[in-house]
Amino acid sequence: MLPGHKEYPHIFSPGKLGKLETKNRIKYASTETNFNYSDGYVADKEVAYMEAQARGGAGIVTTQGAYTDPRGEGKGYVGMMAIWDDKFIPGLKRIADVIRKYDAVSVLQLMHCGRVGGIHLDYTVGPSVVDQRLPRFRPPREMTAEEVEICIAQHVQGALRCAEAGFDAVEISGIVGYLLSNFISAYTNKRNDEFGGDVQQRAEFPRRIVAGIRKQLGPDYPIIIRLCGEELLLDRGGNTPEESLEINRIICNAGVDMLSVTVGWQESAESVISRDIPQGNWLYVAKRFKNELKMPVCMAYRLFEPKYPEAALAEGSIDFWESCRAMIADPMLPNKILEGRQEDIIPCMACNICLARLFRDAELTCGVRPTLGHESEADWGFYGFKPTTDKQKIMIVGAGLAGLQAGAVAAEKAHDVTIYEKKDKIGGQAATAANGPWGDVEFLRLVNHLRSCCESNGAKIKTNTTVTTELIERESPDKIILATGAKPDREAFPGGNGDNVVSCLDLMDGVVKPGKRVVIVGEKGVAISTALFLVDKGEYDVSIVGAAKKLGLDVNPSYIWRYMKKLKEGGVTQYTRHKVKALAPEGVLAEDPDGREVMIPCDTIVLANMVPDNDVKYSKGELYTIGDALVTRRANAAIHDAYRLAMTF
Repeated sequence: MLPGHKEYPHIFSPGKLGKLETKNRIKYASTETNFNYSDGYVADKEVAYMEAQARGGAGIVTTQGAYTDPRGEGKGYVGMMAIWDDKFIPGLKRIADVIRKYDAVSVLQLMHCGRVGGIHLDYTVGPSVVDQRLPRFRPPREMTAEEVEICIAQHVQGALRCAEAGFDAVEISGIVGYLLSNFISAYTNKRNDEFGGDVQQRAEFPRRIVAGIRKQLGPDYPIIIRLCGEELLLDRGGNTPEESLEINRIICNAGVDMLSVTVGWQESAESVISRDIPQGNWLYVAKRFKNELKMPVCMAYRLFEPKYPEAALAEGSIDFWESCRAMIADPMLPNKILEGRQEDIIPCMACNICLARLFRDAELTCGVRPTLGHESEADWGFYGFKPTTDKQKIMIVGAGLAGLQAGAVAAEKAHDVTIYEKKDKIGGQAATAANGPWGDVEFLRLVNHLRSCCESNGAKIKTNTTVTTELIERESPDKIILATGAKPDREAFPGGNGDNVVSCLDLMDGVVKPGKRVVIVGEKGVAISTALFLVDKGEYDVSIVGAAKKLGLDVNPSYIWRYMKKLKEGGVTQYTRHKVKALAPEGVLAEDPDGREVMIPCDTIVLANMVPDNDVKYSKGELYTIGDALVTRRANAAIHDAYRLAMTF
């Protein structure tokens, strides 16, 4: 018996999807990648990505959504695959074949993106004309009854092609603002025909799709549907949880074998999948549907660590653990859990860079896994690196994310690696950020993972060690990697070394305690994180001052709106478009947008104006600089810098 069977007996027990049996209760959830060709054909890169997901050990593996109409009204992503014609079947079959190769149940998802679709058009379609709340999306057109009927038929034809391509089951997407959810929601459905009105009528469009597929594919072919358990749209006239429950009941009764329950739309004004939402937070929604509908249910949102779905499976809240971003970060997650190697799992940080990339019409990228999209390229080492035949001695200065990532890869390639850290702990700015509120402690999962990778591959880590010229001379490395991170710039303004001026890093590490009135100098994510740290304490009057028009221009869109809301709720005063002139005992002297000098009074000035901290002197060996030591950016840049450098050694 493998360790996972003992520790997570419910996750690794056989499951049922209709009459099919699955080897475990893990379902890789559908996600777009933008890897495919713009004409809808499947690309080799997509096949390799899906093979990785199947090889990783999930019992069910779901493809990305395939759009069902020739006009592309349902196409919401530039690299979305298509299923509106038989010509796409051979490419789709390649995906079904690689999934089956690893004893997983293969599922193809049908997806019409509705009011967030029409990526190559100047309009979108939906049940009614309701203005877009997000400027990214194009104006909607109301579908005629005839167009609705055609769309139903296109979904049914898509399901037939799914079966012909060899998939074991079909999934229908009706979540986050896609077409089915548009018809379901009172927010976007204002029709007064058979497809709009009361709960029964708003359910009619998706109900007919399910019924049509069931009729064509027979009683035994499994149908999964993804539907919203709670829309979080009450502020704009959306469904109540009770309405969602009843509509979902009507749809599922038409012939669904399993319901995937989700929460929220892209237009919801509440956070759903960001790091400040605790893991397991939404399981109560799945439990309600499981209890009320008396049918198999799965859920994906904020379930990264197996202890949460294991408990939910044990109490009967869900039947399958659906995993999306966690398996983007590490497709091998199921097998690593099964083998008792949780420390080897690349942990998703819910940074949502994956989503930001998709919404910028770019290929999927992962903040913590640089190999995403390179699964079939041996040089990238997704399936492991071969030991080098040219072993070298590598000195890495700094044990932050960049240093640890570089060390892990270089050591895996059999180099002699030593990482030096002047502090008594590793993790750098990530470890400091983990002191922040609202889920930021999860950064330690990434730090601990990278530590484990270094140690298991033979890299040595020496803390409390400052790298000097003498040390470099004594060790005589072949290569030196500066991964020393960033520091606040005390020389940027007169008075930067004053007694009342402190580093944001020292503040968040608890080295210093500020006075009651605090002014934070900086305008990027580090300044915002520092402010949120103080807001959470509830003891301080906080201001932020910076020259930019807006704070946090380097922060992911999934987070910035949330952070700005918290700053407002915390009473943080924002002095944007203010150029700092000097730091003084009484406060910060700045020039306002009109050119007038203003003094912002405070007890403590916190510097969050980060610059590279790369003043290590070296005397021999090849020198490389990575991460913030090169250019101050976000954590994902440090990870990618380090990986891409070390893979070339």
